Amino acid sequence: MSVVVVGIEQSSAPLHLLEQVSVAEDQLPKALASLRDQSNLSEAVIVSTCLRTEVYAVVERFHDGVEGIEEFLATLGGTTVETLAEHLTVRFDDDVVDHLFSVASGLDSAVLGESEVLGQVRRAWDRARRERASGPVLGTLFRHAVGTGRRVRSETAIARGITSLSHGAVALAAERTDGGLSGTRVLVVGAGEMGDGIIRALGACDPAALVVANRTVQRARALVEHLGDPLAGRASATDLTRLRQQLSEADVVFTSVTSVQPVVDREMLAAAAQRRTGRSPLLVVDLGMPRNVEPDAVDVEGVTLLDMDALRAAVEAALSGRQGEVAHARVIVADELERYRAATRARGAAPVIAALRTRAEEARQGELDRQRAKHGELTDAQWEQVDLVTRATMAKLLHQPTVALKDAAGTSRGERLVESLRTLFDL
Repeated sequence: MSVVVVGIEQSSAPLHLLEQVSVAEDQLPKALASLRDQSNLSEAVIVSTCLRTEVYAVVERFHDGVEGIEEFLATLGGTTVETLAEHLTVRFDDDVVDHLFSVASGLDSAVLGESEVLGQVRRAWDRARRERASGPVLGTLFRHAVGTGRRVRSETAIARGITSLSHGAVALAAERTDGGLSGTRVLVVGAGEMGDGIIRALGACDPAALVVANRTVQRARALVEHLGDPLAGRASATDLTRLRQQLSEADVVFTSVTSVQPVVDREMLAAAAQRRTGRSPLLVVDLGMPRNVEPDAVDVEGVTLLDMDALRAAVEAALSGRQGEVAHARVIVADELERYRAATRARGAAPVIAALRTRAEEARQGELDRQRAKHGELTDAQWEQVDLVTRATMAKLLHQPTVALKDAAGTSRGERLVESLRTLFDL
């Protein structure tokens, strides 16, 4: 049995491949069921964010398990394993732990130390538990990862300043707009977590007007109604049926809708640009995954379109001074990794050792009882000696297996030994 993670992430894949294998919230039940049905996987969690899709799994046979996950991702993305192969990353055992702890700590994000990813990791695990795909092994791993992420953020300054993609997007838009966002008309398309983060970040930018557009206008209204000053009196809510009109009236647009197909196409932006005669170019920041705006709209005259690649590059440059906190965070991750190993060793070996010793003692006592019935001529003193000798013999026989289990616990070898003992002794 091994713990593996197979995935595709921002550092190793182009944006179009990340889009293809992304898993929306409403697709998770079906995706987790597909993994759960694989005979070689006993547990699974899918972490799918705007810049990564990863499958964490407990597999019975390593190579077969990895191949099964690779085929799952290829099917999910409507492509082939061969196409994905050069962009896929495969990790196992301790490397999985180190990676997940780093992800939860914001060390492997476009925004170093970002706050959003910790919640995304926790929710991915919660969803897998609800779908009965995650079990005790991944449960322990993800619980410790969330704790590590919290510790890194509380003990380092890695999360100061820009701490999320939504904040980074607003900062990028302010940089690309003459005079910043003050006095502009801003349209936010999507009222989910990312949209909420964008709206919060806009509070310090003093836009002249803010419109929140969403499939369900009730959700958009809920965000608007909870706005504080100075945005409260300048914000309104609408649904996506009025998107064309709102595009022509806006100066800056942020999109963050969960949708398989783009919600803004080239023709919509071209029409909006024509109605903006004499005004500055319309700035559109696409935070959707898959993308909310048709990629070929990038060359529409009068429109500046920025996607995740542009945001990632801008954020990396803006946060270069935060790199000094990485070393401190890495020390914490390494410390938590060692604590996790120790805890895993204790949990993994102790129950099996106890069960083995209980089984051996039951066999010893059972045989002594049978022999007492046959040999009534022996005195109590003699039976006491027999008891001592058999107890000592059993202890010697179990000593080496006990030591081997404790030494190897928490490793792939230890897991194999545990499974072997369980099978051989029916523990």
